[in-house]
Amino acid sequence: MGYEETLDAVRKLAATGMEFGLERVRYLLASLGDPHEGLLAAHVGGTNGKGSVAAMLTAVTRAAGLRVGTFTSPHLTSYTERFLLDGQPVAPERLADLITTYWDQLAAAARSVRPTEFELHTALALTLFREEQVDVAVLEVGLGGRLDATNVVRPAVAVITNVSLDHQDILGETVAEIAREKAGIVKPGVPLVTAAGGEALEVISAACRERGAPLIRVGADVRWEPLTSSLRGQVLNIYGLKAHYPEVTLPLAGWHQQVNAACAVAAAEVLAEREPALGPRAIRDGLAATAWPGRFEVFAGQPAVVLDAAHNPAAAAALRDTLVAHFPERRIVLVFGILTDKDWAGVTAALAPVVDAVVVTRPPANRAGDWERVAVEVRKYCAEVYTEAGNRVAVDHARNLAGAEGVVVITGSIYLIGAVRPHLVQSLRLEKP
Repeated sequence: MGYEETLDAVRKLAATGMEFGLERVRYLLASLGDPHEGLLAAHVGGTNGKGSVAAMLTAVTRAAGLRVGTFTSPHLTSYTERFLLDGQPVAPERLADLITTYWDQLAAAARSVRPTEFELHTALALTLFREEQVDVAVLEVGLGGRLDATNVVRPAVAVITNVSLDHQDILGETVAEIAREKAGIVKPGVPLVTAAGGEALEVISAACRERGAPLIRVGADVRWEPLTSSLRGQVLNIYGLKAHYPEVTLPLAGWHQQVNAACAVAAAEVLAEREPALGPRAIRDGLAATAWPGRFEVFAGQPAVVLDAAHNPAAAAALRDTLVAHFPERRIVLVFGILTDKDWAGVTAALAPVVDAVVVTRPPANRAGDWERVAVEVRKYCAEVYTEAGNRVAVDHARNLAGAEGVVVITGSIYLIGAVRPHLVQSLRLEKP
């Protein structure tokens, strides 16, 4: 089977909608020979920043000269981005070959337990990593933690970046309830790194005590000190568990990435106990080489264009603070497309008051719903609001509104980012550190 044909076949195997639990993915993995057993893995969860931490750990592992497999979701433009080998999307023909090789086992297991598409992806990623003999696997939690398909792995280190309100219809109405779900990745004896605070930290700390998992608190056990910051990134001191990393270069903008970098350093230091190549030099070089598209990604132009997949209020607040810090005197026009099952009112309240104009657009996803009602909410905070269903048309409109000296910020949904980014890559120059 070819690449598109195999992807379509996998989709047809999957149950529709979301279902949580570990029984189906365990059954799948058993049919594939339990490829997750014996992997040296980092398991990364949290409300925001988990993808950034996964990208940093991937870069650190590569800088150490080790082979690394990374599983993240969702993707920006291609399914292959979910399955990274040494930081690069798996070749489509390699993924097709993997699916074809294990098709009989996948199909038979799916007939018995009807897994979700994410569970099938998790099983495929772990099988790919076994076949490619990766030295380190970096696994990003899909949703929550306790019942997420990735939670079948017993990692060498786990990370919960932070906890804030998101997916309340699934994970719980309060921060404490959501923290309990995310703390489900805490394993007996496995060190847990977290930058969570307040009641979320209390919940996570209790889970670590109950399971005998060493707790590493970012901000206390691991600290950082900002030095310089610009659109091209930042320089900071990081005080890790085992070493001091002076003047670390991080080619990602935003104060929140400093916290993520401290999380990644702590996790890498724990992994180094099992894989000594992950030493201070690899940590410094890896952080300096980190790339994470669509997360405050700046394209030079007239106007400049910023992509950031902020889809919940906490992420929107981080984006707002970064915009205010770096563009204090510039006209800012927002291209805003958000799924209506998200807290679009909370995201709007965080972002709309600090921008000059907003073009509301329809995210290219089934969950876009009645996207135009978002504009009604935006008008509570911003007087200049437009609606354009077409994403490219919305971006062109925003660029005209911003003017040569202004800034266009595209945000709200990763599906929107994925839809417009290829055109921007072709037509504009990406700012390089």
